[in-house]
Amino acid sequence: MSTDPVFSDIQKVNPSAIIELFTLTLDSTLHGATTVYRFHAGTNLDANGKIVWAGNDYLRFPVQATGFAYKKGQLPRPVLTVSNMGSLSISAILLTVNQTTPGNDLTGAKVVRIRTMAKFLDAANFSGATNPFGTPDNTAEFPQEIYYIDRKSAENREVVSWELAAVFDLAGIRSPKRQCTRSLFPSIGTFNQ
Repeated sequence: MSTDPVFSDIQKVNPSAIIELFTLTLDSTLHGATTVYRFHAGTNLDANGKIVWAGNDYLRFPVQATGFAYKKGQLPRPVLTVSNMGSLSISAILLTVNQTTPGNDLTGAKVVRIRTMAKFLDAANFSGATNPFGTPDNTAEFPQEIYYIDRKSAENREVVSWELAAVFDLAGIRSPKRQCTRSLFPSIGTFNQ
């Protein structure tokens, strides 16, 4: 993944528009399938409401993601809120998932936040198959942010919200996966004497 073009372009006075894309990947052991949903909340570039990035279609879907900022000594716990109306009903997906694991509500599903700039989008997004903002480059993106759904925080007719967490910030996960104890490292105690 190349980040140099992104950071050099963002430092310009008029940087290109930042495009935010999301993937939601289900886990077959938890959710009964490995379905991948790709979506974005931005304006559409074509009549179908999709953005093509790295050859994948990201559908326009009402989504709001907040809380990605890092705070001193604390990992971010973003909240992802998606519309529960329209052609893709999130509640319908939850019902299907909950048939495999009752009460799961997509807990453990992987959410990837991808951010790039309009100047690097695939040429397929534009009329004439030419990007008027720059040269397409599907490696020019900000570092991907990978989270897992920790819990569903709200569900009603309009929206469904989830709290996201880093993989080692989930309940029951330790990093590293071993404890350091005095029996494993007996020489550590000699330094304190």
